[in-house]
Formats: sequence, C-alpha cells, structure tokens
Amino acid sequence: MLSHILLSLFIWFPILGGVLCIVMGHRGVSNEAVRWVATLLAILLLALCIPLYLGFDPSRWQMQFTEFLPWIPALNINYSLGVDGISVLFIILTCFTTLIIVLSSWKVVHIKVAQFMAVFLISAGIMNGAFESRDAILFYSFWEASMIPMYLGIGVWGGARRSYASIKFFLYTFLGSIFLLVAFLYLYTQSGSFNISSFDALHIPGKVADLLFLAFLAAFAVKIPMWPVHTWLPDAHTEAPSGGSVVLAALMLKMGAYGFLRFSFPILPGIHASTEWFLIGLSLVAIIYVGFAALAQKDMKRLIAYSSISHMGLVTLGIFAVFMILGKTHDSTEAMISVQGAMFQMIAHAFSSGGLFIGVGYLYDRFGSRLMRDYQGLASTMPVFAAFYMLFAMANVGLPGTSGFVGEFLIIIAVFKANFWIAAGAAFTVVIAPAYTLWMYKRVLFGDPRGKVHEKVQGADIGGLELAVFVLLAIPIVFFGVYPEPILAISHASVGHFVEMIMSKIPAGVYS
Repeated sequence: MLSHILLSLFIWFPILGGVLCIVMGHRGVSNEAVRWVATLLAILLLALCIPLYLGFDPSRWQMQFTEFLPWIPALNINYSLGVDGISVLFIILTCFTTLIIVLSSWKVVHIKVAQFMAVFLISAGIMNGAFESRDAILFYSFWEASMIPMYLGIGVWGGARRSYASIKFFLYTFLGSIFLLVAFLYLYTQSGSFNISSFDALHIPGKVADLLFLAFLAAFAVKIPMWPVHTWLPDAHTEAPSGGSVVLAALMLKMGAYGFLRFSFPILPGIHASTEWFLIGLSLVAIIYVGFAALAQKDMKRLIAYSSISHMGLVTLGIFAVFMILGKTHDSTEAMISVQGAMFQMIAHAFSSGGLFIGVGYLYDRFGSRLMRDYQGLASTMPVFAAFYMLFAMANVGLPGTSGFVGEFLIIIAVFKANFWIAAGAAFTVVIAPAYTLWMYKRVLFGDPRGKVHEKVQGADIGGLELAVFVLLAIPIVFFGVYPEPILAISHASVGHFVEMIMSKIPAGVYS
C-alpha cells in the first residue's frame, strides 16, 4: 500500500510538516520544541527513502512507483508522478540535505525559528515534486514554486544585502522560467497532452526547434547557472543563511541540469548535437574563468559560490559532451560514462559544498565575519573543525579517495577519448580548484592565531549537533569516494536508455 502513495508522501509530508511548524510558531510554542519537531520530521522524511531505495529496480529504465490522478481533465493536465534512476538519486539527496539543514540551524538560527524550519521543509517537498513530475504543468508548478521558499530564506534570514540578493535571485530565475512555460504550451499544441513522455516522440520543425532550444536554454542555464547568466548566484550565496546556501548548492543548481536531461536533450537532440561546441565552450569558460574569479574573492562564502559555478561547469561539460563523444567514437558506453560522471559530480558536490558552506556559517556565528583577513590559526583553537574542513576541502578539489574525484575522473576520461584539448581544459579544474580551496584553507586555518580568532580561543571548537552534521556529511564523502557503485548502479539503466534515445533521434549527417 505504501508504494502506491510513496512519491506523494515525499511531496506532501514535508509541506504539511512545514505548515505544522508555522502553526506551532503562531501559537507561541517554544523554539526548542519547534526544532525537535522539525528534526523528527526531517528524520522521518529521510526514512521514507529506505522503501524507495529497496523497492527500486535499477535494472529498469522505465518510471517506477507511478501515481496518476486527473487534475484538470479539460486540458489533459494530470497529477502524474514517477521516478527513474536519475530522479530517484535527487529525491534521496533532497531528503538527506533537509536533515542536514535542520540540524545545522539548531544553534545558528534564533529569529523566527518556526518559520525558518517551515521554509526548508516546504522547499524539500516542492523540489521532490519537481523531480517526480511526469506532467509538464505539474513540473512547472513545482519548478516555479521552488523559488518562493528560497526567496523568503534569503530575504528574511540573509545578510546585510539580503533584499538585493533575494530580488536578483527571483528576477533571474523567474524571467528564465517564462520561456519554459511558452515551450510547454507549444509542445502541448503539438502532442495534445502535457505528459512529458509524449513530448519525446514529437518531430519539431527547424525554426521552431531553434526557438524551443533557446527557451529551454534560458530556463535551465540560469538555474544551473551557466556563464554568463551566473551573476545572481554569488550574491545569493553570500547573503543567504547557511541552510539557504546548502539548498542552492546541493539542490537548486541541479534542477537546471535535470531539466536538460529530462526535457531539452530528449526533445531536441539534433539541435544540441549541432550546437555542441557552443555549449561546451560555455562550460569551459565556467570551469576556467570562474575558477580564476574564485581566486580573487576575499569573502569565504563568495569564494565557495564561485567554486560551485566552476564545478557545475564540469557537470554541464559532461552532459553536453555526449554528442561530441558519439560523433567521434560512436560508442554509447563512453557517452554513458560522461553522463554518469556528471550525475555523480552533482551528488558529490552537494556533500563537499554543503560542508564548506555550513563550516563558514559556524565561523560566522562564533566570530561575526566571513572575510579571510579576519582569520588565521584556527587549527590551533578549533582542531576538530579543522580536520573535518580539510576533508570537505579535499573533496572539493577532487582528491582520490573522496567522492569529488569520481565524477571528475569519469567526465574527463570520457571527454579525453573524443577531444584531447577539451579534456585538457576540463582537467584545468585539477589545478585551479586546489589553488583557491587550499589558499582559503591556509589563510583561515594555518599560522599563529590573531584578530578575532585570538580573542575567542576558549570553547570555540565544534561539538554536539555541529559535530554530528559534519560526521553525516563526511560519511558519504568517504564512502562514495571509495565505493561509488551504489550511485552508478542506480542510474546506469536510465542513463543508458537516455543515450540510446537521443542517438535514435539525431538526424543523419549531423556528424558528417
């Protein structure tokens, strides 16, 4: 019985839990009680992933745990849910990240605690809805709704420039999404349905295909975000509370890449094949140029934000390079490796960037600054923090043995077989990422204590819930770094079907 409503539970359980937190806050329930309730809800949400994982058949590419209810029958709009090996990974990641956010905010958030917990519980339900939707209008509803909790999270609990950052975030992502709605409406007129699978079978004329490609690119590129529409992200990250930064880095950026995989590629593979060099070029600019921009930052959160953009450039390279690999090697296996590398990189990036952002939040809560110049010698006063932060930094640079290495390696090795120079450009991340990450670590953790660090040496190290959060993030970094098979096995069949589908739809002569 649970399997028939499991996907709905992933959506509505956290949303109703968020409403419960709001009611508790309105009725004057203590902040501590709200925190305990939110923690219990987050644990139960993560526990729902157990039947999802155990009941999911990784050998099948078809949608599983499907649910269907008519929503607006006159327009053939339905409440249609399902998951495959791609979306199921993001649902589990969303539930895990929600627990991390709730636990990490216990000692950090003291204002409007009930509303804070509600925002991120509701956000989890909305994003799960986007990853599960099999109806385009249902997907679009969740896609747009995901902006509201994040807008509130930045605008209410953000830093000094929170109003500017939240409005910029909303305008960028909302304007890009308008084109997505137009694209869905056109596809509906051609297929007579908003069912996403019905879009894949359409034959789109040349000029219309170009316009649809631009519409999808505008919506998904902003969300990732790709260069040059990335400028909203550093401001949003810098001003957002730690929980907001984790949601942005771990989940919202991945929604853009998910959109390419779910809509743009299956519907318009020929256009992507003919524009591969343009898209790959944008990805390389994000990897290299934005990496250098990270080196110039003085604010730790801003540096990590630029690092996220650079790492997402590697993700988009892995996705867009599929067509270059197919054209060069005609080997679907190599193309699958590239996409699976991008998938793995998205999952791994959530753990490392989440740990880095939460760590900066812990420092800001203690010392009141995010500027590197205000720190030095933290390792002598916060040795436990320093040890875990080193692990997160090493995962961020892709050290072998950490989860950050696997995705980068798969992408670069797949691209290398198609084009040496593009692979060399992508491999530049192996140089630039350690440069800005270890430079930040050295400035903050090493040397003799001074300034704010020297003034507060007693009882500054992490412990209790803060240590638990770091342990929870460290476990998947090490486990998946040593044994990546669970992630790769879940996505293998679905990625294989994805590659075969776009191969069958690429027009003859595109690569000639």
